[in-house]
Amino acid sequence: MGSKPVEKADKSTAFPRSPELMNREDSALLVVDAQVKFLEIIPGSERIVWNIRRLLDAAAALGVPIAATEQYPERLSPTVPELKERIGTVADKRCFSSCVCGDFFEGWKSDNRYRVLVCGIETHVCIMQTALDLVAAGFEPYVAVDAVGARHAVDHETALRRMESAGVILTTTEAAMFEWCRTAEAPEFKKISTLAKEKPPS
Repeated sequence: MGSKPVEKADKSTAFPRSPELMNREDSALLVVDAQVKFLEIIPGSERIVWNIRRLLDAAAALGVPIAATEQYPERLSPTVPELKERIGTVADKRCFSSCVCGDFFEGWKSDNRYRVLVCGIETHVCIMQTALDLVAAGFEPYVAVDAVGARHAVDHETALRRMESAGVILTTTEAAMFEWCRTAEAPEFKKISTLAKEKPPS
């Protein structure tokens, strides 16, 4: 796992920044299998897509690299268009864990981006297997709990508990955006604030 040095205090705070907080310089965003057919059967899918889209827009504004995977898209449909247009190229996989798509993970490692914020579908299958594999590979995975989902609540909730017990850090979309932004003095703060003020789908 990458080291988490404590930053020196600056004029914005009297204390060092916590090494538990994500930063735009050490993070990446991974969108897992946010595919049309999957989302059609997930409760609350509109809000999940909305939160993934906000994470994509925040990452783009703040220079956080983005990658995405699709599970057997020829049979199971492509990524939702609203998200795909923001992502570009998506890695094709057959295994449930996205960690089989090693190229972008290796690039993140070489760039010392050891924190990976994971979102997508389904919580207890591809999200959990990806997150646990990331722990084993030396990354520090975060999961945005409001940007993942499953068909059944028991699977979603149990997977979140299991991941957290294994060292995966649970967070939310807005918490992640503001951690990456860090300060209201950042030039991108207005964009992040606008994203945070958006009304969720009804």
